[in-house]
Amino acid sequence: MSEQQTDKSNRSAGSALLVLGAGCLWGFMGLLVRSTGALGLGTMETCFLRALVTAAAMLLLLLIFDRPALKVRLRDLWCFAGTGIVSMTFFNFCYFKTIMLTSLSVAAVLLYTAPVFVVLMSAPLFGEKLSRRKLLAALVAFLGCAFVSGVVGGAGRLSLTGILFGLGSGIGYALYSIFGRYALERGYGSATISFYTFVFALIPTFLLADTGAAISALTGSPGQFAFLAALILMVTLAPYLLYTKGLQGLENGTASILASIEPVVATLVGLAVYSEKLGVWNILGIALVLLSILLINRRSPAEKKS
Repeated sequence: MSEQQTDKSNRSAGSALLVLGAGCLWGFMGLLVRSTGALGLGTMETCFLRALVTAAAMLLLLLIFDRPALKVRLRDLWCFAGTGIVSMTFFNFCYFKTIMLTSLSVAAVLLYTAPVFVVLMSAPLFGEKLSRRKLLAALVAFLGCAFVSGVVGGAGRLSLTGILFGLGSGIGYALYSIFGRYALERGYGSATISFYTFVFALIPTFLLADTGAAISALTGSPGQFAFLAALILMVTLAPYLLYTKGLQGLENGTASILASIEPVVATLVGLAVYSEKLGVWNILGIALVLLSILLINRRSPAEKKS
């Protein structure tokens, strides 16, 4: 293997670790949702706080350390409207509607149709190869999420409306990779993309949320503010930065499949923090998701020579 090929392989491995790290941090999202729920906030208020705290923190950091990252071209704003409104806000709306119409387990597994949509959309849009290995990995990841969430071996409620909203959440989730790739190809870094994603996400959440109740909950006390702000940054700012950075060295489909580690981590968090039970089907699902990650990272002999 040449030095150039070795460098490319190392960059790919590093990018994979970044995306896996993002997926792991997203797996702690339940801590935030349950914490804000205990304060009487709804899902849209939680989305508003995520966008507000993350955008404010990023603005402060970029003003201090990287002001050039704030510069964008007006003709490229559609990319950030895509990641912030079309992807983040749309997928959250559909996901929360799915939760109301079905069970949590059904909502989770429908959300994780996203890798399949990413693989299918990236082939015509970016010329990514629709290989059998990638399709197999996406299918194994989807089945793993089904087992982890309890859809298989559980008692999930199903309805046509719920399924449609659930598929909408998967499509919306997938669109972050698509619009994020367009922004990357226009020369923007992960910090710029993440910042403007949350700026645009503020627009619809501000209009739809009870912003007064959300801000009151956030600033209830210094301790409460510190806890919520730190939790929001951990499950929002950090993973979006890691995922967007990881996209620079990976194909969209590969990154989306790697991020399927999220429901595995969420299951383990539920087990450790909330004493939720872990059954045989959950363990099998974890194994399948890990298998999909191994599949997507295994290089064929032809790829090793190229």
